[in-house]
Amino acid sequence: MNEFNFPFALDGIVATMVARIAIDVVAMLLLIYGLYYRRYRDKELVTAAALFNIFIFAVLTVLSAVEFGIAAGFGLFAILALFTLRSEPISKTEITYFFGSVAVAVICSVQGTTIPFVAGVATLTLVGAWALDHPRVLRSVDGVKVTLDKIDGHALSDPAVMRRELAQRLGVDVMSYQITALDYITDMAKINVYYRK
Repeated sequence: MNEFNFPFALDGIVATMVARIAIDVVAMLLLIYGLYYRRYRDKELVTAAALFNIFIFAVLTVLSAVEFGIAAGFGLFAILALFTLRSEPISKTEITYFFGSVAVAVICSVQGTTIPFVAGVATLTLVGAWALDHPRVLRSVDGVKVTLDKIDGHALSDPAVMRRELAQRLGVDVMSYQITALDYITDMAKINVYYRK
């Protein structure tokens, strides 16, 4: 009797795994390529987030299959995410999309949830990202990364003067800026500039 049930049980497991992989890949592609890349054109983060999604999905799928605790899986996910994110400073938007890619992998790979539930949560995640980061929501504000070939003396001491100088150079109304790196050896500054069009 068990001999006849085994292939059918295996078919069910394979079908569920294929459905989870399909939901993960489609959701990740829509989030990373459909939303993030079309809006920000950052190929490096897109590649990292997409690969990280695949790796996290694979690791958590294996851990779920061997009765590894969910808490341990989330701990592994947090360690891996911190390891990657600490390698270089990235913006809040980049961190959010990167985390979203990893979250989609976790949602799709954790066993014990139904396929419709997984699809529904992944869909809600995508709709939320699309709506909250839509250009029309905050259309008057934009940001750009700028590298200056000379460190301005006002960069740290007088933010108002630095904002005016950035506005004059860029020809836009600079609302704020954030210094991400100062290199006194090469006399270069990297700045995130937030401006109004």
